Amino acid sequence: MIWTLQIKLLSGHWAEKDWAATIALDASSTLEDLHYIIQQAVDFDNDHLYGFFVARTPRSRDRVRYNYDPDDEEDDRLYTTTLESLFPLPKGRKLFYLFDYGDYWIFQISRTRTKPVAAQPGVDYPSLIDESGEKPEQYPAFE
Repeated sequence: MIWTLQIKLLSGHWAEKDWAATIALDASSTLEDLHYIIQQAVDFDNDHLYGFFVARTPRSRDRVRYNYDPDDEEDDRLYTTTLESLFPLPKGRKLFYLFDYGDYWIFQISRTRTKPVAAQPGVDYPSLIDESGEKPEQYPAFE
């Protein structure tokens, strides 16, 4: 089944303008898959650590984290948690994607429909459905 997700840039060291995208992807996609999809959508270099978390706000301390922990070889939730197992989120909670712990790029991810739809023949997934605003620049040129 195919889900549509809204990806919205909330903040980042170089975030100067609004940006959002709507993507269609298979509900069985993992959080790691979603990371690569977002990286491709914003044209970032995949050269930093990343993670996902579920919280009320991006600054909430009460959060459930899904990130790589080199000290915990058994924690593979980032690679095994699928979107269909994660949604629906608990009431009042949102899914956030944090990329680059230095520049602190934060994106909010939400479903645009309550029910998944069947895959359309001939369409490659994931696919970018819509994009608004201006893509953030990961490494702006300095003069």
